[in-house]
Amino acid sequence: QVQLVESGGGLVQAGGSLRLSCAASGSIASGDAMGWYRRAPGKQRELVALITSGGRTRYRDSVEGRFSISRDNAKNTVYLQMSGLKPEDTAVYYCNAGGTYNFLGDYWGQGTQVTVSS
Repeated sequence: QVQLVESGGGLVQAGGSLRLSCAASGSIASGDAMGWYRRAPGKQRELVALITSGGRTRYRDSVEGRFSISRDNAKNTVYLQMSGLKPEDTAVYYCNAGGTYNFLGDYWGQGTQVTVSS
């Protein structure tokens, strides 16, 4: 059984930084991409960033240059370093695994709240 455990959310002032972590356990018999999605109140879930096991990355335009995704394949862990945070980054952030560069995976973490105050 695959389990994704997230950590690192919290409350930060605008311009601040946070780092999210997501550790995967179990065998993922599908794609090798891991990524972060977010859902703000009243909005649809959206991709934030993803990374394949080979290190290919993808970011949504609004976080490009401020967020950085990385992974440790040996630990099955993906990280999201968020800098220059803005109030519009406030959302619940979810880890996703088992997908590909273009398709969503089937496995989700429980979500971690990120709140950016102005």
